Amino acid sequence: MMTTRLGPRHAEALMARLGFASAQLLGVRYAINVALATTIVWNVLQTVGDRNPIWAIASMIAASDPQPDEARRMFKARLTNVLVGGAAGFFFLLLGGREDWILPLALAATVLVSSYVVRIKTMWRQAPITAAVVIASAITSDSSAVGLMRGLHKVAEVVFGCLTGVTVSLIMSKIWLIPPSTEPGG
Repeated sequence: MMTTRLGPRHAEALMARLGFASAQLLGVRYAINVALATTIVWNVLQTVGDRNPIWAIASMIAASDPQPDEARRMFKARLTNVLVGGAAGFFFLLLGGREDWILPLALAATVLVSSYVVRIKTMWRQAPITAAVVIASAITSDSSAVGLMRGLHKVAEVVFGCLTGVTVSLIMSKIWLIPPSTEPGG
C-alpha cells in the first residue's frame, strides 16, 4: 500500500502556484486541522450522546496549532490549567456546597493558584473558567451529584477536545511538511 506524503517540494509548489508565503500556507494547514479535528470531536461526541460539544470544540481550537511545538505547548498549558480549575471547582464545592457565594471566592482563589503556584501563563485563564463550569453546573442543578457529574462531563469534554486538537496538529505536521519561512519575522 502506498502512502502519499506532502513534503516540502509539494508545499513549495503549492506556495508558488498560489503566491503564498510559508506563514500563509501554515494558515491553510491550520484551517484544515481545525476542520478535521472539529469533524472528529463532533462525530465522536454525538455518537456517545453529547448533543452540545461546544466546550470540546472550543478546547480543540485552543489546543491546535499548525506548528507542532506550539501545539504541544498549548496542549500542556491548557491541560494543566483545566486540571487546576477542575480540582479547585470540586474542592470549593466540597468546602461550601452549592451556595452562590462559593463561585466568586473559588474563581478568585483559582486565579491566585494558577498565577502564583502553577505559573503557566499561557492559558492561565482556563483554570478559573473550568472552575466556573464545574461550580455553576452544580449550583444550577437540582442536586449536588447531578451537578458534579455535569461538571466532570464538561471537564472530560475539554480534555478530549485538547487531545484531539493536538493529535490532529501533530499528525498533519508529519503528513504535510511546510518548509520554514526564510522571510524576516516569518
